[in-house]
Amino acid sequence: MQFSDFDLDQRLQENLRAMGFAEPTPIQSEAIPRALEGRDILGSAETGTGKTAAFLLPILQRLLAAPGRHGPRALVLVPTRELALQVSEHAAQLGRGLSVRVVTVYGGVGYREQDAALKRGADIVIATPGRLLDQVARRHVAFAALEVLVLDEADRMLDFGFLPDIRRIVRLLPQERQTLLFSATLGPIVSLAREVTREAVRVEVAEAVTPEAIAQVLYPVPEHLKLDLLQRLLADARLDSVLVFTRTKQRADRLVADLQRAKIPAAVIHGERSQVERVSALEAFRRGRTRVLVATDIAARGLDVEGIALVVNYDVPTHPEDYVHRIGRTGRATAAGQACTLVTREDERMIHRIEYILQRKLERRQVEGLDYRRPAVHMPTPEEIRRYVEANRRRPSPAANA
Repeated sequence: MQFSDFDLDQRLQENLRAMGFAEPTPIQSEAIPRALEGRDILGSAETGTGKTAAFLLPILQRLLAAPGRHGPRALVLVPTRELALQVSEHAAQLGRGLSVRVVTVYGGVGYREQDAALKRGADIVIATPGRLLDQVARRHVAFAALEVLVLDEADRMLDFGFLPDIRRIVRLLPQERQTLLFSATLGPIVSLAREVTREAVRVEVAEAVTPEAIAQVLYPVPEHLKLDLLQRLLADARLDSVLVFTRTKQRADRLVADLQRAKIPAAVIHGERSQVERVSALEAFRRGRTRVLVATDIAARGLDVEGIALVVNYDVPTHPEDYVHRIGRTGRATAAGQACTLVTREDERMIHRIEYILQRKLERRQVEGLDYRRPAVHMPTPEEIRRYVEANRRRPSPAANA
């Protein structure tokens, strides 16, 4: 099947050719024809399988077929700012030259630019739920003319606790609409689907498995030697683009500081960084100005960067499915990639669960030259240092008692 087989406006076909797209992915082949018919869709597809175009192309076709209507006609809800920006960029590429107004609404930045964009008018609004409700409360956006609702990464939105916000938003929308709901796994969102869709067609692409092109290795290591091991891995100059995942924001900040002290160009992206800081870090990584990007699971989905040579799980993820999402940032589009995981004794149970999902055992290695028997050195915390200073400040010196 070719994109030319779809009943799409010639201008959309030309944009697809200009982007180098000829053959649709499996999720696009299944979802686009049904979406063009106006059917509600309950789709199962991972990030990186082409689902963004699977819902954007039918939306753009609808706008071109009946132009001139006022107010947002399509709303795309996503869980993170990064994904909102990525979907917006894809919409701009697919809709190039079509005078389709796309407005992106997300938190972490000021309101001024988003207010102005909404005031000028939008055909498609791409938003995170919390900031969208803020704009509704400020009366900067209304959805009387809405025709299509998309919930992208619906399972992740539920993980982030967005269900109450989603329900509030849905109550603001016309009941007569098309709803396209996409999720990595359908199980957690079945009840939500019943609430927001009508006679939805289920479109399921086989669950993503780690591509064979990704070489996966486990490095058993004590916690206190993780940084040393990572630096030895980074000594390979061929690894010019490395994405490192940590479990928490605090760990990410500490790791970046450690790498920078070691003169390794590194940046960080997590939920407590401002939007300007997150965009700046991501752009520096994409353009090769930063060799290492340290991130929490905010980057496990919705982060689309070409040419990542290595993904490092500095901390083992708390859910086995997140392992697949994380390492899927490398080896994109059938390209070869590498992924390694630093494993402590406490992580072994989760590793067994990951291997069960993968249906195979992962290779274990040691790094040459690393002294695995080196004992941990306790580094006092700032609070311990403060207590020590306070205790010694009150204690009289020997000279004072002489």
